[in-house]
Amino acid sequence: MRAMEKFDVAIVGAGAAGLMCAAVAGQLGLRVVLIDHATRLAEKIRISGGGRCNFTNINAGPANYLSENPRFCRSALARYTPRDFLDLLKRHRIAWHEKHRGQLFCDESAEDIIEMLRNECAVGHVHWRMPCAVHTVAYTEAGGAHRYHLTTDAGHIATKRLVIATGGLSIPKIGATDWGYRIARQFGLEVIEPRPALVPLMFDASTWAPFAGLSGLSLEVEVSTGKGKEAGSFVEDLLFTHRGLSGPAILQISSFWTPGQPITLDLAPTSDIEAALFEAKATSKRQLANLLAQWVPARLADAWVANSGLSPQARVQELPDKALRSLAQAFSGWTLKPCGSEGWRKAEVTRGGVDTRALSSTTMETRAQPGLHFVGEVVDVTGWLGGYNFQWAWASAVACARAMSESISESVNAGRAGEDALS
Repeated sequence: MRAMEKFDVAIVGAGAAGLMCAAVAGQLGLRVVLIDHATRLAEKIRISGGGRCNFTNINAGPANYLSENPRFCRSALARYTPRDFLDLLKRHRIAWHEKHRGQLFCDESAEDIIEMLRNECAVGHVHWRMPCAVHTVAYTEAGGAHRYHLTTDAGHIATKRLVIATGGLSIPKIGATDWGYRIARQFGLEVIEPRPALVPLMFDASTWAPFAGLSGLSLEVEVSTGKGKEAGSFVEDLLFTHRGLSGPAILQISSFWTPGQPITLDLAPTSDIEAALFEAKATSKRQLANLLAQWVPARLADAWVANSGLSPQARVQELPDKALRSLAQAFSGWTLKPCGSEGWRKAEVTRGGVDTRALSSTTMETRAQPGLHFVGEVVDVTGWLGGYNFQWAWASAVACARAMSESISESVNAGRAGEDALS
């Protein structure tokens, strides 16, 4: 039987948040073990951003995140910003560039980020247990001290602090599981129902039949859904697929969408279609589809006119004002009700997770369960598309690591003071 190993911190999950937390905690002097069941390190980092890792967004702030407790993310995000992460990249001489709307990518490869985090862990003398499954977690408390006891493929591990960084349920083919949620429930925490986010939306076959042939077509639209605090609206690119809609616009709005809700598309968000149609009626003999092709791809204009019940040869000057007005309103407010999403297989992240009302926003520690922390995607904090979720991983991990270092240092100093008093 293998001997029990003791650590200051055990981190389960070697993704973005787990790696960052391990590196910082180790460099702050804590004895850290990092555990993951996967055979390949940080696969979600590796595949992100088309292999170049959209590692943060320069504009990241609390307004870019969704949660049942929206104020929770403010503290961590304020204390570790995108500029802080860029400083880390600079030290490792990793080149990067900015793309659309503040999104930052590696010039070369996502492997640069993985190697940087691996090297940071090495500086912190982090111990690795990978691949290694954790089978049970138990908690003991005696004489004012507490420990977590993990039974793993690598033997028995005892630790003062346990950090859960196992992520959500998105992309199960690279190892996503509900392990983190099960541990949360084991210790009495609520879990906000997880659901796929940043995911394509689907429509029933009969509704989508007129548009299925447009697969691969893209255009910029404004998409919206929801009401009040739950409302979302984005101007982004839309992509037609065989079964529905995708592209950045749909991935963004999917995080706000709930089953049964419609979504609304403005196919020409920068134009006054109604005014343009009435002007054309007075001055032009063009066919309606040809006219609409000024604002959308011709194939979509043709499908739109046909689905509206009008003749493909209909001319704008032949249509009554009522029909033009109705057409313009539909074009600028196309309302569709998805039948579902592409699910966990295609979701980039998870909406929901461990209820943050049970956690400290400054330490990521469970209020009622000393020494138990949750960081990254496993927590009910979901960022927009565009690097925001990685920034939450970095920020929550750093907040947790720093807090653990301060707490353990205080405990050690208190112990030493007690020994001095006795002597």
